[in-house]
Amino acid sequence: MTDKRATREALGTTLVELVTRGVDVVVVEADLSKSTTTATFRQAYPERFFNVGIAEQNMIGTAAGLAVAGKVAFTGSFAVFATGRAYDQVRNSVCYAGLDVKLAPTHAGVTVGPDGGSHQMVEDIALMRVLPGMRVLVPADATAAAAALRLAATTPGPFYVRLGRAAVPTLYDEDAAFELGRAHTLREGSDVTIAACGVMVERALCAADILAAEGVSAEVIDVFSIKPIDSVAISQSARKTGGVVTAEEHSIIGGLGSAVAEVLAEQIPVPLRRIGVRDTFGTSGDPEELMRHFGLTAEEIASAGRDIALRR
Repeated sequence: MTDKRATREALGTTLVELVTRGVDVVVVEADLSKSTTTATFRQAYPERFFNVGIAEQNMIGTAAGLAVAGKVAFTGSFAVFATGRAYDQVRNSVCYAGLDVKLAPTHAGVTVGPDGGSHQMVEDIALMRVLPGMRVLVPADATAAAAALRLAATTPGPFYVRLGRAAVPTLYDEDAAFELGRAHTLREGSDVTIAACGVMVERALCAADILAAEGVSAEVIDVFSIKPIDSVAISQSARKTGGVVTAEEHSIIGGLGSAVAEVLAEQIPVPLRRIGVRDTFGTSGDPEELMRHFGLTAEEIASAGRDIALRR
């Protein structure tokens, strides 16, 4: 874990790269291109960039129309607006029609910080993964974010790529391979499985260090692809360790914790503890302060893993 970059920083530069590689990308933005970093794309390819103003429903509708015309249409905006305000358009104009629209909003989760609970989207994974045909990727660092965007651009159909505002440590080398429906086991273990996504992956690794100092061996899995989920990796790890902790910067209802619970219930029922936002809205504060406030820390993950391991 070396330098820190926000996952949103990958958006503009990767979209420019995709066009240079011959992918017919266009971007539809809702007046937030500087914050989302799609301004980088606008500068490089102004003829491929469309700012519809503060009109997220129109943003999705316009992207759908461009997809019908054969373009690979990416949308920007913040997660709370791109998924919440425009949900009907995402459902009916994009998913119902199976169009090549890629939602890649930024500023997801409580690490949005001072913007407060109205802007801290902690329900977006739940909203997106329930939609038929929608694929959901939650990258842990900027390298994974670039890979997620490339996957979305070159795989037909709707995608949701969840990006954040806060800088996070770099976990992956530039040549790391990412696949749809594949999780990454970042650390082998035998006593408990920690399945995490997004900003919580680095905290899961820190939790594994805490547990290792106590003699507890934790396996850490980065569930990069929430939908489709890597049920094989999760069930195999759960069978080996006998218990699972999930960690997400999202509500425990409908997100990673729920997705993993579904896999375990159908394939290998084992004890499960979910670390995440517990049925509440966010609030204003410093990002790290908020992560502590909501219990999204390495210490909380380690505590849950310790409880599971000691019960075996």
